[in-house]
Amino acid sequence: MKTVIVTNIERPAREIVESVGQYGVATLHEAMGREGLMLPYMRPIYPGARTFGTAVTVLCHPGDNLMIHASVEVSQPGDVLVVTTTSPSTDGMFGELLATSLQARGAAGLVIEAGVRDVADLEKMGFPVWSRAISAQGTVKATPGCVNVPVVCAGVSVRPGDIIVADMDGVVCVPKERAADVASRARARVEREEVTRARLAAGELGLDIYGLRDKLQELGISWI
Repeated sequence: MKTVIVTNIERPAREIVESVGQYGVATLHEAMGREGLMLPYMRPIYPGARTFGTAVTVLCHPGDNLMIHASVEVSQPGDVLVVTTTSPSTDGMFGELLATSLQARGAAGLVIEAGVRDVADLEKMGFPVWSRAISAQGTVKATPGCVNVPVVCAGVSVRPGDIIVADMDGVVCVPKERAADVASRARARVEREEVTRARLAAGELGLDIYGLRDKLQELGISWI
């Protein structure tokens, strides 16, 4: 593997990023045909966390956060760091000092397929993080990796500049070339759900709204 730090990446226009980021993870996942959702072990480290932004990708060796430090320099306002490792790791590779540095650069958050620590401090700072684990296990800074190359994080391919949205439901990656279409589909889905919500609130049943009575009969279900 060639170890590189790519300093300039193509980011979508901010209005495109915001048009995607206004929607929830579940809505975007459905709008993309149920694609792009990271594995469910990626969880926010404190309740109510939410963020969105353009991906700066980081490939590290397990237990070594050297390349996270290197990535801070190329991060820009509105970026979300997406970190994974060459083999599985739960070591605490990120804490409040790195978060302080990223906040100073205007970064919007972190998604890391490894461990984090200093969770109480990160919550107090309001720095949103989604991680595989929480662990006080320390790390070293010794092994070269990559910044801003395509990676696979928690089962999802992420390229530099793709749009990351994360909330209490998980993390979704929207490919940058699909962003405008996904935002449009998400808006249409929300509008449909508003109509359905009103019908449910008025007392109609999902069985009738979704035509599920016929489905139950087709499956051989009988009412007795």
